[in-house]
Amino acid sequence: MTGSVREGTSALLVSTDGRLLMQLRDDLPHVTDRGKISLFGGRREGAETFLECVVREIQEEIGYYLPPERFELIGRYSGPDHATPNGTLRGEVFLARDVPIDQLTVIEGSLEIVAIDDLERISDMLARPATFALEIFLKREPMT
Repeated sequence: MTGSVREGTSALLVSTDGRLLMQLRDDLPHVTDRGKISLFGGRREGAETFLECVVREIQEEIGYYLPPERFELIGRYSGPDHATPNGTLRGEVFLARDVPIDQLTVIEGSLEIVAIDDLERISDMLARPATFALEIFLKREPMT
């Protein structure tokens, strides 16, 4: 896949107690960012919007339905695709708050629950999409 365009979306999920709900990616050869901590999300299908995509992907990956109005667009990306030689990645990043940890069934990878105070400790394990979203999120959130 050289010179292709991938379009997708992801979401930074915040639990009801304020911790970040992230995905520890499977360590398999066909998985992008394998073994890294990233966001839940995936590729757009057909003519769906980025918002429709994030709603579908989140439900597929955590087994919990979050309606579209629960997602807030926090960023857009269009640029080089680090996973595809000469490829381009276009996407949108969303934020959803008050996600109940005890009602999740993670289907892909595993759930990584991260307190904001622990982000520095895991920074070398973060995939690029997670780093991008966290930079946006942390500029918006007051640090206590």
